Amino acid sequence: MALRVTFVAAAGNSTVLSERFEDPRPLDRAGRGEVQRVAHELLPLAAADLRHCSPAPRSRTTGEGPGYAPLVRLALRGCDMGRRRGLTPGEAMAREPEAADAWLADPRSTPHGGESSQDFIGRVGGRLDTRPAEDGCRVVAVAEPSVIRAALVHALKAPPATCWNFDVRSLSTISVAGRPGRWSLRLENVSAQPLHA
Repeated sequence: MALRVTFVAAAGNSTVLSERFEDPRPLDRAGRGEVQRVAHELLPLAAADLRHCSPAPRSRTTGEGPGYAPLVRLALRGCDMGRRRGLTPGEAMAREPEAADAWLADPRSTPHGGESSQDFIGRVGGRLDTRPAEDGCRVVAVAEPSVIRAALVHALKAPPATCWNFDVRSLSTISVAGRPGRWSLRLENVSAQPLHA
């Protein structure tokens, strides 16, 4: 039997257009309602041997909804966006379009003064690979969609540029099973009705 890590994507706020890099805001009423609507479907994951979450407020609140009582893990934090912190993607593009393009085109670049995509993926993947490897151990990790994308790129040994090709919806779940360096992907079925498509 292998280690199994199930990621739960943090709930979103009422409008995707207001999403910000390294968003420090807690879930709004609509986001908390979204968690409550699917909490019964996420509840079985509370039986995991280990329950973790990213330090982002919306990840912590999402994990508390189904009763996970998750431990905050700094390695599961979103990408350090440097001077883009707090901006919407549109604002970042408008202020520095060339820098935004460079960051997306070159996984090693850090034109924003933060973390490169490659380093971000390596950090999240490192956390995944250093989990206890006891046979049958189950872990649930509530995190921002970007963290889940990074974990998938690492697990699949995909090129870093593919990180932004995964469409991770709020409250969706996905599992990886295996051991460090040998992960397989398992798609889950949680019938969450997200606020935004």
